[in-house]
Amino acid sequence: MTHDHDLVLRPTEAQTAAALAPPPGRTGGDLVVETLRGLGATTVFGLPGQHALGLFDAVGRSDLRLVTLRVENNAGFAADAYGRLTGEAVPLLLSTGPGALTALPALAEAAAGSAPVLAISSQVPTAGLGGGRRGHLHELRDQAASFRDVVKSVHIARTPSQIPSVVAEAWESALTAPFGPVWVEIPEDVLRAETVLPQVTGMDATPHELAPRPELTALAAHWLSHASRPVIIAGGGVVRADAAGKLRQLAERLNAPVVTTFGGKGAFPWNHPLSLQSWLEDRHTTDFLEDADVLLVVGSGLGELSSNYHTFFPTGRVVQIEADLGKLEANHPALGIHADARLALQALLETVEPRQDDQAPERVRALLAAVAERLGGQDVALEQELLTSIRAALPPRSPSFWDMTILSYWAWSAFDPKHPNTMHSAQGAGGLGYAFPAALGAAVAEPDTPVLAVSGDGGAMYSIAELATARQHDLDVTWLIVDDGGYGILREYMTDAFDGRTAATELTRPDFAALAASFGVPATTTTPETLRTDLTRALKTPGPSVVVLPATLKMFAPTHL
Repeated sequence: MTHDHDLVLRPTEAQTAAALAPPPGRTGGDLVVETLRGLGATTVFGLPGQHALGLFDAVGRSDLRLVTLRVENNAGFAADAYGRLTGEAVPLLLSTGPGALTALPALAEAAAGSAPVLAISSQVPTAGLGGGRRGHLHELRDQAASFRDVVKSVHIARTPSQIPSVVAEAWESALTAPFGPVWVEIPEDVLRAETVLPQVTGMDATPHELAPRPELTALAAHWLSHASRPVIIAGGGVVRADAAGKLRQLAERLNAPVVTTFGGKGAFPWNHPLSLQSWLEDRHTTDFLEDADVLLVVGSGLGELSSNYHTFFPTGRVVQIEADLGKLEANHPALGIHADARLALQALLETVEPRQDDQAPERVRALLAAVAERLGGQDVALEQELLTSIRAALPPRSPSFWDMTILSYWAWSAFDPKHPNTMHSAQGAGGLGYAFPAALGAAVAEPDTPVLAVSGDGGAMYSIAELATARQHDLDVTWLIVDDGGYGILREYMTDAFDGRTAATELTRPDFAALAASFGVPATTTTPETLRTDLTRALKTPGPSVVVLPATLKMFAPTHL
């Protein structure tokens, strides 16, 4: 007697081998693409180059969305913004030598801002590695060495079989707190060579959670619960950890005033009764923070800008929650808690005792009134009015990206972002040219939301080529260019520091409106009085647009000198 299961025909060894055989024509570039798709990537940024053509060919045959910009550094800024908004690791595809090196400033900003950028670069053919100096095009003695002190980690594949593991390892590193850019390098011949490896499946690169040590959060909770004047400084780590809700719960439970750093804009509601807003470059705020008997610092290293240029010296106990181990107690002794902000705030919420303090909102109002009074004694109404006009024109949930320009320096302290993770600037590394290409990356990440970029005329010149990118991909970005005929903030710094003398701060610049029009991008020249109307119209019009504001602005008087 036979049974049905006795009649099952098992495949022969030849049939099994045939089924596992990869499709013909697959290359090392396909292994990269398959790994990225397996890890969840949907969009990549970059520029092609000779050694990277095998990678770009594979991307072109895949369902990944490829967004090409005109300059590698700008592609890096776009990837940075996409990563900040989505929380995803973002592939940035680069070619060897000059192409790779051109992206260094963007990767430095991604490192300073903890953006999870996955930079994947080609390399000269394998035969040219090892310092042999064979004279290959784009050859460097040690390409990875140029990036090792900038990025979070370096990952090198030298054979096709190494590619999936190397890319997955880099992906996991980029997304493990603290987020950051990582570097992957693969030789040209490895990217182009046909591979016999099966298609990549079942990739897993789960980031590690960075949980706080319970004995540390228990002590911190005890200090905060019994403090007389607790204050919270909320940095960018709160935004990156998506922990704004938990921060608000903790502040309200403790009745503790909250100030947000420039990187932490939006981490706490601007008009909350406990909000000190972001006036960190004001001595009144510095004094308020120094007076705290317990200061909770979440997701900030208390660097130059967050400490009023290192003039802040706490007098009470300091608790610092920070995912970047190198920033822990880097500037001030503290109870250092090495942890992701969200997990640490949750631990505090579970252990802290409610604290009554009816005077806290009044102390906050007095502080903000003192700041307003100081500004009222200066001739800075124009700058404040411009920020008011921008805030009125910009939809509440629209992201904004700010270059290193005077209006941005004002925005760090005075602009209400309305929501977490909607205001970003280059204040991490401080390079020019960030705003417009970053805004393009944000528009790719959130295609149904208008995005604002703000630049000075000097910074705008770094990104003019990307008007072509904006038009090619029809990205909904409005670019506000404040044209004062030079590097305005440097002009002001030099005037103050060198008895009124300046050097190299005055610039010949184009007619920005006419230049934008030559790219097919509509442009308007506005005035302070018409800015709100013109900016509103531009933001409501789909696709890219440029608004040019001829104006010479000035900073509020510093308090740290």
